[in-house]
This record gives sequence, structure tokens and C-alpha cells, in this order.
Amino acid sequence: MGGFSLWHILIFAVIVLLLFGGNRFSNMMGDVAKGLKSFKQGLADDEKPAEQKQIPPQQPIDVTPRPAEPTATPTATPTDDQSRQ
Repeated sequence: MGGFSLWHILIFAVIVLLLFGGNRFSNMMGDVAKGLKSFKQGLADDEKPAEQKQIPPQQPIDVTPRPAEPTATPTATPTDDQSRQ
């Protein structure tokens, strides 16, 4: 009841070999190996020290304060009471 025994695994392996054939199964495993190798190489590229990575130079940011722009003062519009006088 617990899991697969050695006989179950062997029978499953024989069925897989009969369905896919030895050559096709071998090609699939070769493709899996190439994928794993490429994945490991990608991880190794990401772990390079910071000084080896080339960062493009950036322009310095100008942070000098500028004088404030004068704001326009709103003109007062006469209210109804003021316009009747």
C-alpha cells in the first residue's frame, strides 16, 4: 500500500522503452541533460562578482536648488453684494 516496489519500477521502465524505443528515449535524455547544463551555466553567470559585470556609465544628477517661480495671485472677483453697491 505504501509505494512502488522494485518490480513496479522495472515494469514501468520496460513499458516506457517499448513505447518510445531505445533511440528516442536516449535522445530525450540527451536533451534533458543539455537543458540542465544550460541552466547551471546561466546560474553561474548570475553569480559573477559585481566588479566583473559591466554597468553603463550614468550622467550625474543635478540637485542644486533653484529659486522658486513666482506664482500668480488670483484676482478677487466681486461677489453679488459688492456688485450691487
